[in-house]
Amino acid sequence: MNLKRKLLVAALPFAFSLAGSAQALDIKFADVHPAGYPTVVAEQNMGRKLEEASKGEITFKMFAGGVLGSEKEVIEQAQIGAIQMARVSLGIVGPVVPDVNVFNMPFVFRDHAHMRKVIDGEIGQEILDKITHSEFNLVALAWMDGGTRNLYTKEPVRSIQDLQGKKIRVMGNPLFIDMMNAMGGNGIAMDTGEIFSALQTGVIDGAENNPPTMLEHNHFQNAKYYTLTGHLILPEPLVMSKTTWNKLTPEQQALVKKVAREAQMEERALWDAKSAASEEKLKAAGVEFITVDKKPFFDATAPVREKYGAQYADLIQRIADVQ
Repeated sequence: MNLKRKLLVAALPFAFSLAGSAQALDIKFADVHPAGYPTVVAEQNMGRKLEEASKGEITFKMFAGGVLGSEKEVIEQAQIGAIQMARVSLGIVGPVVPDVNVFNMPFVFRDHAHMRKVIDGEIGQEILDKITHSEFNLVALAWMDGGTRNLYTKEPVRSIQDLQGKKIRVMGNPLFIDMMNAMGGNGIAMDTGEIFSALQTGVIDGAENNPPTMLEHNHFQNAKYYTLTGHLILPEPLVMSKTTWNKLTPEQQALVKKVAREAQMEERALWDAKSAASEEKLKAAGVEFITVDKKPFFDATAPVREKYGAQYADLIQRIADVQ
């Protein structure tokens, strides 16, 4: 009996060690943007903080450049817990969690600074909570800055008339297709990874995005005109699979929330520097930046805001009231 008791006592530290390691978790993080992109850099730094603060109970591995699939595929994998964390576009989330479409509507933000004030405040948290409390099986933790989206095309768009009939790639959300069609273009839904060849082969006449994306994905090689419409200013949620979230201890959940919020603020500074540098590089590569009268674009998209925004009238007013 004594021997058995000694064996049990000897085994206890090992048992506790196993119990502790049961909380160990490997996080695969997916982003379609390439290494060095502001979101990716901030996410990698977040991963290092997670590993250090959890003393190795959480490990982190970055999968940049879309190696784990398109954003739609990444979302689907995150929903079942095959991917633990990701940064995704709201355009992908909108069809599943309709409430986020308030941020997806054209010209809902006055400018970039206005968007940041909104996402940093209670409205931003409300939208994150709507994603978390939906049936999407994701926990929304923070916002990455996706910049201001403008048109880039193979032929110049100097007025809304120049956009008529042009095939323009948009994200796969009916709202964005309607937006582009309302402005006179022909909205074509397409994954980011397909844009380069579609521009090259003439399947599309242009796309819409921010300067860093145009540069990093080499779209400028086939589209030399960048028209400053500013039709969308889209924050992008940083999400964790709810399956993964539920495996974390309360302390680990608090840690994940903390470092995600820090990543939100870090990425912002990285974004501003990257956006300015990207604009200079695009100009050096022969891209013409075109300033246009935004009012015709704003007026043309009024029916889209009415169609998709009617149920969010109060929220849209609250967004407008943010100073």
